[in-house]
Amino acid sequence: MKCDVLTLDNKKAGSIDLADGVFGSEVRKDVILRMVNWQLARRRSGNHKTKNVSEIQGTTAKPWNQKGTGRARAGTVRATQFRGGSTVFGPIVRDHSHKLPRKVRQMAMRSALSSKQADGKLIILEEATLDAPKTKELAAKLSALGWSNVLIVTGEEVDGNLARAAANIANVDVLPQQGANVYDIIRRDTLVLTKGAAEHLQERLS
Repeated sequence: MKCDVLTLDNKKAGSIDLADGVFGSEVRKDVILRMVNWQLARRRSGNHKTKNVSEIQGTTAKPWNQKGTGRARAGTVRATQFRGGSTVFGPIVRDHSHKLPRKVRQMAMRSALSSKQADGKLIILEEATLDAPKTKELAAKLSALGWSNVLIVTGEEVDGNLARAAANIANVDVLPQQGANVYDIIRRDTLVLTKGAAEHLQERLS
């Protein structure tokens, strides 16, 4: 499919051929959901922890006699029912990540790109560079283009001026082409790819 190429000054700079197999494939929302869950699970630190009865500091003596007091029997004041006692079935330090086949991950990326293309929210940019790290200048360009909630995927390296200028603008993310991922694509309204990033993604997903 043909797609126009724009500049940051909102001028046309030719066109590019996008592969139907990457940008025009079936949109599988169920696969996208699996991918997002996989990404978010891998981000979790898993360092939440509560103490079990063996980790609570305190006496090991039996608090009162087994029989004759009229109270429920108790073996330790470190038990769950006592103030300052342990937690039953509390969280432990663990790895929350799980496996997801590579082909499913690739299908999710193709679905995410295709959904943006189908919605008319995919923009191809000639290049994503700025002459100076001026937030005001970049904000004016984005406003003229109508991009208020956008992910910009650049080439192999993010332009330093662009990264610094975009850092102060809410709902604007900038990533290198190898960092493009389903979660960041879905969470932003508009997806902007440079020509180099589009070619890289086509090669990676074909």
